[in-house]
Parts: sequence; structure tokens; C-alpha cells
Amino acid sequence: MTEIIEATDLAACHALRRAVFVDEQGVPEADEWDDLDGEAVHLLALDAGRPVGTARLLHRGDIGKIGRVCVLKPARGTGLGAALIAEGCTRLRALGCTSAKLGAQVHAIPFYEKLGFTVCGPVYDDAGIPHRDMEKPL
Repeated sequence: MTEIIEATDLAACHALRRAVFVDEQGVPEADEWDDLDGEAVHLLALDAGRPVGTARLLHRGDIGKIGRVCVLKPARGTGLGAALIAEGCTRLRALGCTSAKLGAQVHAIPFYEKLGFTVCGPVYDDAGIPHRDMEKPL
């Protein structure tokens, strides 16, 4: 059984992000870590108590940003990514946000479109990976 909790200790979230973004996708360390972790809400997906996915939520007034979404390879295709996004939207709505934004890797755009997000900007490079901004009303 998978559960999604709010992480208070970021070590598990950081380990997941390192495994997926740095090790698997080749994102440079300097691009992965920033000063926003301290002000964010971090979601942690646990499968039988084992960390398998994470997402980071930031909010500025009525706009929420979902970022650093990752799921370990063995848990991909299980609906966990969609569950993380849904939980992120629910929590952002509870914080007073009326819209959610994210920067999607171009190959993942169809995944986010199925979850109600629409593209709202041109392709840009983020850590060597093509991205597009997307948004969804909450």
C-alpha cells in the first residue's frame, strides 16, 4: 500500500531526487539543489514504508508551483506520479492557491495533460533537459 505524507526530514526526498535527477538523468548537482527547499512543502510517497517518490510544493499568493517530481523506476507506471500531482494540487488549493504551475520535461507533457494541465510557454532548457511550463486551474 502506497501512502503520501508531508516529509519533515528531507533526507529521503533528497535521496530520491539524487537517484532520479542526478544519477539517472545526469542533472548537475549545482542545478538540482537550491535555496527553495527550506520554504517548500515536500511530499513523500512511501510503498510499504520505503520512499519511492517525491514532489516539492511552493506557493506565492494564489499561485502554487509543483516541482522536483520524481518516482523511482520500479514504481513508475503504477499511478504514483499522478497521485503525487493530485495530492500536490489538493494541498496547494488548501493553502489558497487558485492555480498550479509546473515545468514539465517535454517527454512528460502528455502525462500532465491527462491530469488537466495545459502548456503555457515555449520550450526552454533546464539542466540540459527541454521543458515547457504548464498550468492548471485549481
